[in-house]
Amino acid sequence: MNRTEPLVVSGAHVAPGSLAARRLLAIVAGAAVVALAAQVAVPLPFTPVPMTLQPLAVLVVGGVLGARLGAAALVLYVAFGALGLPVFAPVGPPGAARLLGPTGGYLLAYPLAAAVVGWIAARGEGRRVARVLLGCAAGMVVIHLGGSAQLAILTGDVGAAARFGLVPFLTGDLLKIGIAALIILALGRRVHSRL
Repeated sequence: MNRTEPLVVSGAHVAPGSLAARRLLAIVAGAAVVALAAQVAVPLPFTPVPMTLQPLAVLVVGGVLGARLGAAALVLYVAFGALGLPVFAPVGPPGAARLLGPTGGYLLAYPLAAAVVGWIAARGEGRRVARVLLGCAAGMVVIHLGGSAQLAILTGDVGAAARFGLVPFLTGDLLKIGIAALIILALGRRVHSRL
């Protein structure tokens, strides 16, 4: 008889293929997707905030995995980065110091942004396209609120925070919202139904 050994997670046995194992795998995969997206980073000469694909990945992870698992994936991502693993964009200080710098507010807002996207995208039955777009837009607003708040604290100037952390990214972020919505609409129900 061929028996599969269970996974051991925090002292508890989890059968491979079980719901708990699939959820754990989804959380780790979500964190990995954001880590990969972070490696696509373009430093901009007029702002300390690089242009990255992280926000796109955050929206997708939240929308595809749902509010709880999406937020968990982003908490894991931020924790890995704070511990010094090379998951953050390759521009800026390593480890926990990144969370205190000009991009720290964005990073700290990621779990809430993923939760917001997942929560709004899952509400109700009708008008799914509108809900997903609204969820992605709301998630992007959360990311920018977190980033702008930290930039305002660091610069002491709300106007400078908007000039450095919001205005240069508006056009690209509108595109990211649209792309994220398309991916969520294509994958979301199929993935979420297995979790």
